[in-house]
Amino acid sequence: MRNFTHDLIERNVGLLLVLVILTISVGGLVEIVPLFFQKSTTQPVQGMQPYSALQLAGRDIYLREGCYGCHSQMIRPFRAETERYGHYSVAGESVYDHPFQWGSKRTGPDLARVGGRYSDTWHKDHLNDPRSVVVESNMPAYPWLAKTQLDANAIAPKLQAMKTLGVPYTEEQIKASTAEVVNKTELDALIAYLQVLGTAIKNKN
Repeated sequence: MRNFTHDLIERNVGLLLVLVILTISVGGLVEIVPLFFQKSTTQPVQGMQPYSALQLAGRDIYLREGCYGCHSQMIRPFRAETERYGHYSVAGESVYDHPFQWGSKRTGPDLARVGGRYSDTWHKDHLNDPRSVVVESNMPAYPWLAKTQLDANAIAPKLQAMKTLGVPYTEEQIKASTAEVVNKTELDALIAYLQVLGTAIKNKN
């Protein structure tokens, strides 16, 4: 044991690699495994509902367009954040998200509590021409969303996939999902998604 020094570890690449993997594994087990047994991280907050078919389609568009690259959905429990954005984010709000949209990149504002903050008309104007409502905005415009119809036949398989991942959709909801998105545009879907963000906590309070 006396010869088991930092110098020995740093000179022996194989030993260093084994010890690094061991350290990360133990740290990961200690930090991550308990989360699987805490209701606050595995159970939805009171009033939380799975996304509707239109909202789920909008979430896919949000991901496709890379909105998460500039907007986080994670309000930290600091006064400066909660005064600007609202109640801090909790894990129970994201149990139906696969993948969840927490993050730290904020070229634009956090969107965790954007639901209900603006009207549908405001969102339409903002997405079509951001500078028409926020003069200093550097967000790109998304005019094609209003011109692109949703593929109604693609939505039921999406709900089925989410059900496989544990989202509690019923067979009735899956069967009715196609009718919900008929004649809807990608813009309609994205706005529906934005308008539901953070509303479970808002309504709870």
